[in-house]
Amino acid sequence: MSRPYPLVSVVVPVHNSAKTLRACLTAALAQTYPSLEVIVVDDASTDRSREIAGAFPCRLVAHPRNRGVSAARNTGAAAGRGEILFFLDSDVGLAPDAVLNAVRLLGEDPGCGCVYGVYAKEPLIDDGPVEVYRTLHLHHALTRAAGPTATAVFALAAVPRAVFDEVGPFDENLRCAEDDEYSERLLARHRIRISAEVTGRHDEADRLLPLLAEQYRRAQLLRFSARNRLRPDALKVNRVPGLLAVALAAASVPAGLVWPPALSLTGACLAAFALCDPPLSRFVLREKGPAFLAFFTGVHLLTHAALLSGAATGWVRATLDSSFGPSRRAAGRRRPADPSKGW
Repeated sequence: MSRPYPLVSVVVPVHNSAKTLRACLTAALAQTYPSLEVIVVDDASTDRSREIAGAFPCRLVAHPRNRGVSAARNTGAAAGRGEILFFLDSDVGLAPDAVLNAVRLLGEDPGCGCVYGVYAKEPLIDDGPVEVYRTLHLHHALTRAAGPTATAVFALAAVPRAVFDEVGPFDENLRCAEDDEYSERLLARHRIRISAEVTGRHDEADRLLPLLAEQYRRAQLLRFSARNRLRPDALKVNRVPGLLAVALAAASVPAGLVWPPALSLTGACLAAFALCDPPLSRFVLREKGPAFLAFFTGVHLLTHAALLSGAATGWVRATLDSSFGPSRRAAGRRRPADPSKGW
C-alpha cells in the first residue's frame, strides 16, 4: 500500500435490495476512514434499488440483465480505482470504523489476502424471532472463529487490489457458495483472517420458509464446498455432530413407522442434537433466555434438515448436470444463468 490512507473501493452488489440499501449506503458513506469511494452495482433490480442508490454520492453501475452476485462483484471491482477492495453486501450496515480497522489489519500483515468481519448480535432491521435466530447464530459462529481461518466470507470483506488481480475474479457460474471456491484460490498464496474489529449489522430472512429455502439452495453446492469447509481451521457455521444427529434421526423414522420401539432412536438423536453445541446454547440462553433458546433449537433443527436435503439434491444435480457447480467443471459446457432465479 503506497499511501498512509490508500483509496478503498467499497463494492456493493445489489439485486432488489430496496429494504436495506438506504441503511447500507448511509453506513458505508459514514465511515471514519478518510479515503474511499462507494460503487453500487445494480444487478437488474426490479424494485426501487437503483433510485435509492442514485440519491447517494456513489458511483452506480447497472447490469442490463441479472447475472448474480459474483458477476456484480467482478463488475464493481473492475470499476473501482482503489488499492483495496471492500466487498459489502447490500443488507449489511457497517460500524463506523469497519473500513479503517480492515485497512489497518491488512497493513499489519502483508501476507494476508483477505480480512473480513463479524455480524453484530442485532439485525440491521429487526423483523422478529426468526431473524433474531439467524443473527445470533451467525454472530456466534463468526465470533468464535475469529483469527486465522481457511474460509473467507465476502459480505463485509477487504482484499488488496493486487491480491484480487492475482487470484482472479469470482466464479460467475456460482450464484451462492462462491466464498468457498474463492477461499481455496486465496489460500494457495495468502492468509485469510476473521476480525471482530470489522463489524456490521446484517439483515436476515425474517420468516421460516424463506430461511429454510435459502439454506436448501445454498446447501446444494456443499459437494464443492466440502474441501474448504472440512479444513481444520475453516469457518464452521454448523457443526458436523449436529448434522449427523439430524441425519440419523431422519433415517430412523421409517424404521419407527414399521417397528415403533425404533422411534426411541429418533428421540435420542434429537436430544443429542439439542445438546451438541453447548457454547452456542449458553450464548443464546444468556442473550434471550430459556423460552427463546427452545425456539432457537427448534428452528436450528429445521435449518439442519434443510441443509441435508439441499446437499442430497445438489449431489444428484452435480451427477446429472456437468454445468452445475464451479465453472471448472463445465469445461466449456456451462449453460447461461437463468435471470429469473436472481441470486
